[in-house]
Amino acid sequence: MNAIQNIESKQETLTPVDRSTFDEVMVPTYAPSTLLPVRALGLDLWAQDGKRYLDFTGGIAVNGLGHANPAIVAALHEQAEKLWHVGNGYTNEPVLRLALALTEATFAERAFFCNSGAEANEAAFKLARKYAHGKFGPSKSRIVSCLNSFHGRTLFTVSVGGQAKYTEGYEPLPPDIDHIPFNDIAAARAAIGADVCAVVVEPVQGEGGVLPADPAYLQALRELCDANGALLIFDEVQCGMGRTGDLFAYMGYGVTPDILTVAKALGNGYPIGAMLTTTEIASAFSVGAHGTTYGGNPLAAAVALKVVQTINTPEFLARVKQATKLLWQTLQTIQSDYPHVFSEVRGSGLMIGMALTEAYAGRAKEIAKAAENEGLMVLIAGPDVVRLLPALIVSDAQIEEADCLLCRALDVFLDAAK
Repeated sequence: MNAIQNIESKQETLTPVDRSTFDEVMVPTYAPSTLLPVRALGLDLWAQDGKRYLDFTGGIAVNGLGHANPAIVAALHEQAEKLWHVGNGYTNEPVLRLALALTEATFAERAFFCNSGAEANEAAFKLARKYAHGKFGPSKSRIVSCLNSFHGRTLFTVSVGGQAKYTEGYEPLPPDIDHIPFNDIAAARAAIGADVCAVVVEPVQGEGGVLPADPAYLQALRELCDANGALLIFDEVQCGMGRTGDLFAYMGYGVTPDILTVAKALGNGYPIGAMLTTTEIASAFSVGAHGTTYGGNPLAAAVALKVVQTINTPEFLARVKQATKLLWQTLQTIQSDYPHVFSEVRGSGLMIGMALTEAYAGRAKEIAKAAENEGLMVLIAGPDVVRLLPALIVSDAQIEEADCLLCRALDVFLDAAK
């Protein structure tokens, strides 16, 4: 039996699995839906039982170009036949092309690649402290972040994130990290002083409730950082890569950070993250100061390059803005039709939250489940916000379908709530 026949033989005898297998063999860090996806295309997804769903989760803002996008599949296949991995003792053509594409499209002059948003933020926070240590000394180490922010699940990044539920039981936490209310300029002025090495903010808070930053707030952070010799870090892991209608959200605000982190949609489902910064700041890292085994992997870089090339065109971003307008109008109509359920529609671009009224506080997950039962996949952002993150390629017809499915789900939810 040759190697291919041996593989085919093993495939024929794969162990049958269903959702119950999760509870038997997986570490219980998640509580997944009973829905078990097996294939998808665009925004259409099919479960193990054959039922079709309209996916308005985008893999939590990951599948910006939709599932199994032909251009991305082709880029992966082409690279898979050339070079998979070489280790960071070498560089490779795909990662160099990706770095050029990102630096040419942004304020950045240097790029560091990794596997996830958490890793990108970990690198950003380490770089900020290293830069401040070298330029000002060890006393300039404090990081200021926002309450209800989310920056990843490593010990450092959950500590910088302002949500206690992610740090409880993991103490002692890394020191010199303070949190201030989001969009509160007075609090920022009180907190940012000479000992601050970095201020980190999401231009649109995702997990914290889909809350966009006020332009004046980001401008105030920029000015406070400049005045105190601190670096301004924008976490665009969720709101970047075309999600707000610009390649990165900072472009729409007109406020330029010193460091920017991106992941999620950068790989459209293939794990990759990046930290972007200037040459001066990057020079604080020397050879061996930081690293990651898979960072700059040729497969990931080839995929990400095609993603960047696809999204970063005037035509594509114009369509995102067009789809944004229609989806917002649709959801605002739903909010008007169900004012006792939803208090407001908020967010930026195709990153939208529907906040629940006090009467239905804490029931976002029930609404999301009702939507799933009707064939629409949506997310939550905490217990009080239903979150929608459709692929950027969402069509007008799919927005109309989502409207019908969500209204049907709301009617079922309300009937059950009586």
